Amino acid sequence: MSRRTSWVVAAIVLLGSVAALLLIGSSASAEQSPVAVPATSESARADATRSAFPQGDAVPAVVIATRTDSGALTPGDLAAVDAATARALTAADAAPSGPPVIVSDDGRAAVATVPLRGDLSGFALGDAVSSIRSAVTDGLPGDLRAEVTGGPAFGADIADSFSGANVTLLAVTAFVVALLLIVTYRSPVLWLVPLIVIALADRVGSVVGAAIATAVGTSPDGSTGGITSVLVFGAGTNYALLLISRYREELGGGADAGLALRTALRRAGPAIVASNATVVLALLTLLLATSPSTRSLGVQAAAGLVVAAVFVLLVLPPALGLFGIRLFWPFVPKAGAPPLTTTGAWHRIASGVARRPALVSAAAVAVLLALSAGLLATPIGLSQTEQFRVRAESVTGFETLAEHFPSGVTGPTRVVSATSADAAVAQAITGTPGVVSATPNGTSPSGLTQWSVVLDAAPASDGALTTVGALRDSVHAADPDALIGGPDATAVDAKAAARHDLSVVVPAVLVVVLAVLYVLLRAALAPLVLVGVTVLSALAALGLGGWVSVHAFGFPALDNATPLFAFLFLVALGVDYTIFLVTRAREETPEHGTREGIVRAVSATGAVITSAGIVLAAVFCVLGVLPLIVLTQIGIIVGLGILLDTFVVRTVIIPALFTLIGPRIWWPALKPDR
Repeated sequence: MSRRTSWVVAAIVLLGSVAALLLIGSSASAEQSPVAVPATSESARADATRSAFPQGDAVPAVVIATRTDSGALTPGDLAAVDAATARALTAADAAPSGPPVIVSDDGRAAVATVPLRGDLSGFALGDAVSSIRSAVTDGLPGDLRAEVTGGPAFGADIADSFSGANVTLLAVTAFVVALLLIVTYRSPVLWLVPLIVIALADRVGSVVGAAIATAVGTSPDGSTGGITSVLVFGAGTNYALLLISRYREELGGGADAGLALRTALRRAGPAIVASNATVVLALLTLLLATSPSTRSLGVQAAAGLVVAAVFVLLVLPPALGLFGIRLFWPFVPKAGAPPLTTTGAWHRIASGVARRPALVSAAAVAVLLALSAGLLATPIGLSQTEQFRVRAESVTGFETLAEHFPSGVTGPTRVVSATSADAAVAQAITGTPGVVSATPNGTSPSGLTQWSVVLDAAPASDGALTTVGALRDSVHAADPDALIGGPDATAVDAKAAARHDLSVVVPAVLVVVLAVLYVLLRAALAPLVLVGVTVLSALAALGLGGWVSVHAFGFPALDNATPLFAFLFLVALGVDYTIFLVTRAREETPEHGTREGIVRAVSATGAVITSAGIVLAAVFCVLGVLPLIVLTQIGIIVGLGILLDTFVVRTVIIPALFTLIGPRIWWPALKPDR
């Protein structure tokens, strides 16, 4: 591509990006609460029946009031609670008189419920709950403490955790990338060019990705936007590092700036395209998932990464060419510099690995297997109260409530059954172990009765999930068409959806990665070896990261969604580095042979893969600035996994296995003569 053509293409991309930001930016920026269960699940179908009942579209926020000295509530305290409840009902635009305030048996706590519209979500739900909290506390005597909990409060606190969080995430990510680029390039100006290009790609990718996700019927939420930004910054920086590294290498070989840049783009471009295609196709396998939020992430992140590759391949080269080799000051590459393929620390490491490939590969694989064993002892599944890394009022309010009332009061289970089967259903509900109480809560004109069922276990805890399973069995025996919903039933269905998605998406990801490697390498054995090592590395990262999450950070368990997302990112992004390495090895092998080819490939790409790995690991760790445990866990596991990929898999295991297997690794693409 000529210089004039590249500038025209870059201008078209930039103008199109500005148009996208102006035309669809506002419509793509809406924040929604994550949706973990499909519309076909029993809990979702039960929730869909709400509109059939009088005031059935309302969900209760729970106000729990106690004295600050932990004493019994006085008549004056109860009057203040009644007044606070009235203010909350007004703030929620609800009926002026709601259900009566209930005092606990020990007399030290009082509970009131405030109905909210069931269709509220995201920041709108957060605003509604904030209004209730303000109304409750305004005018409350100083010796009383009131907290708002319940299903809407948990949803609001999750949504509010993203209020401004993506801006913080973006700022911290940009700072980390800038710092690492400065260290990598040792130039006061060079780092600015890729950072600006990738930052623009991130904004365009976020807007376009959210718009596409909405257009295909998925619902992007705050978490999908944050993860997409991390992926765009991480992968985009990797692509830029590979391109600029090859540009520097060509300059050191004696080419002028223009020729060096064109050669670098021609040589690095296919690896960038192949890497991007692998990750994008892997992300699109999330469309096979049942969880709406998971499906949305697949579409939005895939679109964002396509935008990142377009910017790196079409906008970054003209930007680099505009400034010429002055960008590298004060370490400007000079013609005649020693070639990377035969000198340096990475060449010495690769040569040492190649001298004893059997011993090195066996030891490294044994280490990964040992780390993988940690996954067997890692618990999976967080309750509703364990979602936050920081203290939230919905959690503290629930803990206060659990001290004085049955735990299930905050989010009662809903049973919707035929009115004609009321007697049998009532007996089935009350006969289920773990049920505290069951109250009829209205009938519909279509002949349905809804029941409010209080469980004795904490929301979304193992005990609550077990009780919901037993409740479904007993109620379905009385009325096969009955539906069991509510927060705990939703947690049961979310866990089942996560298990299904893991069993479907993981094989699909491996098939996609394997297919891309076969197309790229056209060899029979190499793709199988590479995918096998990548899977082992991902399992090792899950084992190590799970152990660190539980034992070092003190998290009670891995979230249901963590294994799927972590495995997907580890495999897809790990193959990025594999492609960087093996495409260079395939380039060097015809002239130098299999052993020397892989040594030269490690020598040439070691620095860029290490830099890219550190950048990507650091970027994923930035997810820890968000207050949700699931995102922190993904950051920990993927960050550790990328470092394993960088320093163990790409540097040690793959070179050792390629040397050990010999020329057969490339058959039939290359002649197995040496």
